[in-house]
Amino acid sequence: MKALRTFLRLACATILAGGLGAAVQTQHGSGSALLLAQSPSDQAGSVELEQFLFVQAPEPDNGKGGIDIIWLPQPLERLCLGKTATQCATIDYCIRTTNRADSRCRNIGVDLARIPPYPPNTRPPRMMTVTLMYLSPTKFEQLQDFYRSAPRASLERISMSARIKARIRFTRKPGFDQLELLEVLAVPPF
Repeated sequence: MKALRTFLRLACATILAGGLGAAVQTQHGSGSALLLAQSPSDQAGSVELEQFLFVQAPEPDNGKGGIDIIWLPQPLERLCLGKTATQCATIDYCIRTTNRADSRCRNIGVDLARIPPYPPNTRPPRMMTVTLMYLSPTKFEQLQDFYRSAPRASLERISMSARIKARIRFTRKPGFDQLELLEVLAVPPF
């Protein structure tokens, strides 16, 4: 399963024009997201937001320079602190599924009976994880500098010390939601 997830993550890489950045579409649970390193056009039904996003090393970190960006529904944040992105994706799936007896939902370290489903209109509606790859040295330079200097342990498990504040555009679409990274506003320490 892990090998398949890694293959899908790498197979979906799309290089954007001009070599300025790339987007990788990935899936966790039954949801998917797309993070673009540049914003080619305005889209109807989109909303621009300032959000805190978690920064992680890809699982496994293959040394190719990818940076995982994770946007969590607020109710999920406290449950995911100290966990890997894969563990967090499993918890997210188990909260959203109508079949909590699914084998993936056993032994996850969370009492699902005490956790209600996400409220309607939760934004994002699920954990959204994307891998940002092939950035030019000046594209999101502040993010790249933070990633290179952050303690490795904070990039392997979801940590409040490995977050950025960013301006994003979020678009709801049938089949998947789109997330565009417009600007990195701040990196730790805040």
